[in-house]
Order: sequence, then C-alpha cells, then structure tokens
Amino acid sequence: MTPWVAARPPPVIALDVLDDAGLRLRCDRPALWSPTVSANTTVAAPGAVLRYLTHEGEEILVDNVIGPVRLAANKAAARFAPPARDSTYAERPLVPVWAALGVAMAGGFALDAAFPSLGWWPLAFVAVTLALVSLVGRSLWGSVLVGVAFGAAFYFPHVSWASQFLGDDPLGWVPWVALATAETLVLAVLSPLITLAYRWLPRWRDTASARLAVLPALVAGAWMARELVLGSWPYSGFPWGRLGMSQSESPIAPVASWLGVSGLGFLMVALCAGAVEAVRWAARVKQARADDARARSVARWSGALPVGLLAVVMTVVPQFPTADAGTIRVGAVQGNGPAAYADQRAPQDVLRSQLAASTPLESERVDVVVWPEGGVDSDPAADQATARMLSAAADSYGAPILLNAASEVGDLVYNTSFLWTEDGPVATHAKRHPVPFGEYIPDRWLYGAIVPGLVDLLVREYTPGADSPVVDLGRASVGLAICFDVAFDDVIQEGVHDGAQVFMFQTNNADFRGTDENLQQLAIARMRAIETGRSVVNLSTTGTSQVFAPDGSTLQALPFDEAGLMVAEIELRDGLTAGTALGPWIQGLALWGTLASLAALAIAARRRLS
Repeated sequence: MTPWVAARPPPVIALDVLDDAGLRLRCDRPALWSPTVSANTTVAAPGAVLRYLTHEGEEILVDNVIGPVRLAANKAAARFAPPARDSTYAERPLVPVWAALGVAMAGGFALDAAFPSLGWWPLAFVAVTLALVSLVGRSLWGSVLVGVAFGAAFYFPHVSWASQFLGDDPLGWVPWVALATAETLVLAVLSPLITLAYRWLPRWRDTASARLAVLPALVAGAWMARELVLGSWPYSGFPWGRLGMSQSESPIAPVASWLGVSGLGFLMVALCAGAVEAVRWAARVKQARADDARARSVARWSGALPVGLLAVVMTVVPQFPTADAGTIRVGAVQGNGPAAYADQRAPQDVLRSQLAASTPLESERVDVVVWPEGGVDSDPAADQATARMLSAAADSYGAPILLNAASEVGDLVYNTSFLWTEDGPVATHAKRHPVPFGEYIPDRWLYGAIVPGLVDLLVREYTPGADSPVVDLGRASVGLAICFDVAFDDVIQEGVHDGAQVFMFQTNNADFRGTDENLQQLAIARMRAIETGRSVVNLSTTGTSQVFAPDGSTLQALPFDEAGLMVAEIELRDGLTAGTALGPWIQGLALWGTLASLAALAIAARRRLS
C-alpha cells in the first residue's frame, strides 16, 4: 500500500510523499496496489489517466498525471510524511486573540529596545518572531487589531522624543501622540498582508519546500512592503525605526553593503519566519504516523537546516569592498549653541557659539571645516554682516566651511548647506525632505482648523530642494544629508551615484536634548557608512557627534551638551557597493513582487475553491 502522485487532488484529505528522486510531491489518498508491482516500477507516464483503489474501496479516476509515477523508493519517508492540506484549508491561529494582543505588544516593546538607547539588537529577532506568531491564522480585522497592538507598543516609546519639540508648551504632547498614532494606524492597516501570506500560500502548495522556503520569503516580502509604504507615505513617509537599522552594531550589519538596509531587513524577517515554520513543521511531523524513528528525526530536523544556513551566511559575510581614494583632514565643530526651537537667544548667538568652538582650527591644518545644521542663525546669502564674518572665518582656518542656514530664494525658504570660502559661497545643497509639521505644515487649511494654536506657531515653511546632494571640495567629493534626509535611501543613493567619496551629515538635535532621538539618528548614520562603504561625519549642534570609518567603527566622538571639536584624517572611497546598486531593485521586488504574488495566490485559491 503505497501513496501515489496525482496532478489535480480532489477536495479530500491528501498526503505528501517522497518520490524516488527525493522530491516531496502531492497525492490524493493512499492507494491499494497489487503486491506484484515492485518499488521504482513506472505505472503511469505524464499526462496519462490513472485508476486506483482507495482504502475505502472507492475507485478513483485521475487524469493528467504528473509523472512518471513510480512506487516510492523511500517507503519510510513516504509513510512518515505529514498530512497535506486541501484547497479549503485555513491556517489556525497559533494563539487566541487575547493572547495575540499581548504577544504583539511584547514584540513592539522588544523592537523598540533593539534600537538605541538600549540598543539590544538581538531583541529585533525576538520582536519579529512574536509579531509573526500573533498574525498567523488571524482574520483580516483580527490582524489589523494585532497590528495596532504591535505598532503602538513600538512607536509610542520609540518616538517619545517628539514630545520635546515644543518645549514647555502645554500641548507639547500633541506631536508625539499624532506621529505615533499615524504610524501605528498605517502599520495596522497593512498587517493583513502578512496574514494573507500565511493563509493563501499553503492552499496553493503545502509541501516542505513551500513551507520552509517559499512561505518565509513571502512573509518577509510582506513585512518589507509594509515598511516601504511607511517610509514613503503619507507626506513622503517616515522611514524611522526600519528593522535593518536596528542592526548597526550587530555582526550582521555588513549584509547591508550587499543588499541595502531593506535587503538586510528582508533576511531578518525571513530568518524569523523560517524558524517559526521549522517549529511548526516539526510539530506536524511528530503528529504523523510513522514506524521509523530515524526517518521521523531526519524529517523533523530538516526544517531547521535552511534557517541555520541563512543565519550562518548572514553572520560571516564580509563587508562589500570599495576602493581607497586617499584621505582628507576634517575639522568638525559642535558649538552647543541655543539652537532649539524653544530656546531663548539673541541674534547670531548660535553663530557665535560655532565660531568660539572653532577657534582652535586657526592653528590646525584641515581641508574642510564642518558645522551642523542650523549652525548659522541668519541667512548668509542675504545678510552682509553674517557673510563677512563667515568669509573671515574661512580665511583664518585656511579651509572652506561647510555650514547650514535657512536661506530665502525669492518667496521660498530652503534649509540650505553652503560651502563657504573666503570669497563667499561656491556650492549649495537644499534639504530634500523637510520634516512635515516641523519644517512645514502639509494641508495647513485642514490642520489649522483642528489645532490652530499649534499650526500658527510654525510661520516659516521650508521648500524641498531638488539639487544634487554632492559638493566638490577639489580634493574630494562630499555627499550631504541634512538631518532627517539621512533616513531616506534616495538621498544617500543619489549621493553615491553622483560621486560622493565621503558623507557629511549635518543635524540639529537641540530640540530633543535628553532623549533617544540623537542616538537613533547616529545608528542610522553608522549604518549608512557600512551600507555605502564610505566614511561618515555626523555632526550635531548639541551632540552627540561622531566620525565613522567606512566599516562603521567610531573614530572620534563628542558628548552631549558640550562644545567641542573633532579633527580627523578620514578615508575617501570610490566605487559602488552592491547594496547601493541593488537596493532600489530589491525594494521594488519586495513591494511589487509581494503584492503580485499575493494577488496570484488569491486567484489560485479562488479557482481551486470553485
């Protein structure tokens, strides 16, 4: 009595078997065959019509046979294979809904702890696993509810620093609650993508390869599709808290130099989803009938093999190499001036703080002086007194100053970085992604009607820039990202493609003193160094500021709330990493490939049910 393989299983209990080539295939029901038919004897060719008798004595006629069909040579494995699912099968929840909410919340808290300031990066894997367990077998509305629990537990503590933006204003909590709520809702609405992957793929194929390889990849794609939407919508998105960014100090960070940050996140989810499926597969195997303990053990542990191999590869892969292009000497100055939105200050107080902290550079030899975002608190392109001070400073340092200020062009205001020499500005770059509700108010008419007191506080609105994020120093090409821009892949990728040999990130964290915001941004900057294979100078008005080598290691650092200066000889690099070149393609495949795959599975499931 040996199972056989049919191309179109009827809606009855099915059984997965191993054929003589070792491939796991699908058959209908165990058939009763004449004992005169020996193992490995071909009894049906592809496309043939096959008749067999079931245990119940019913004769089954199956056309279009997958073949050639033979008796299974590995009878122990055939007897041992776990029950397969028919076209009406639906995944059962692994935990009841009340427990799923608790599991999801634990996952959200764990993911926040994986980021700075705690920075316990292994907890990211715990978080993903808990989130997936809570979503398996849920209804669509159930998955939305679980998504709310996970998203709220992650975003509310993760962006709690937003409550500092308005200082002591009694409505200072509004930006935090609004941001965390918006991100939670978007995450929740997209969570059914993961649940549908678990629902539809087993209806199409419920074999070992589908469960242990295809399903984890599809689940990872659904997770990353959700993350990519969060990072691009609404109002250009909020790519903060991306899964891959939690690994900037982990041994798997170099994977980003091969696949980009999204590719790293994809593999992390695939690893967790694979581990979940390996456990579930082992449980199915344990429940199946078998009289061969050895075969049962082999089948059970085979599920862990793909997970183990992926974990090893992610851990041992080296950073993608880039070419040495010399060095430059950089002076980076953290002025610690009153640069926060709510700080009380006189005109040019921030500029004076920068000039005072830069004084030691008059006796240093540097190729460029870097100041942070907002290091000049007046428009140097319009204020002649400020322009003269900057030209005199550049002359005294013997090097141009890479500075930043709000600058007007006609009726528009830009958050602009200037490369300023003793003769004035020679290059500029305007911030590509101004912060919604922080640097401009989208749909002001709508939000002004809801919270007019808060909306009216923001009088000056920044316009997005469109120029290249690269300036030429002569000795080197410098890639720029102003504050929030560091989180956006398009700015970094454009900088590398435009020839950036080093990155200099200017930021103003004064609004968020004493919070995790600056440390989270530093983690992003470190990952950008690893991803692009470039040195990074990440400079803040109030700290902490750091210089990273191309491998992400810290060369120099300045503490919080102290004026200071870093002078460093930093490496220049040429060439694209695979992560930079392939990153956009991987993101497109994760988003559109996942959506197309889910659509195809939905159609296939509907056809089988009909």
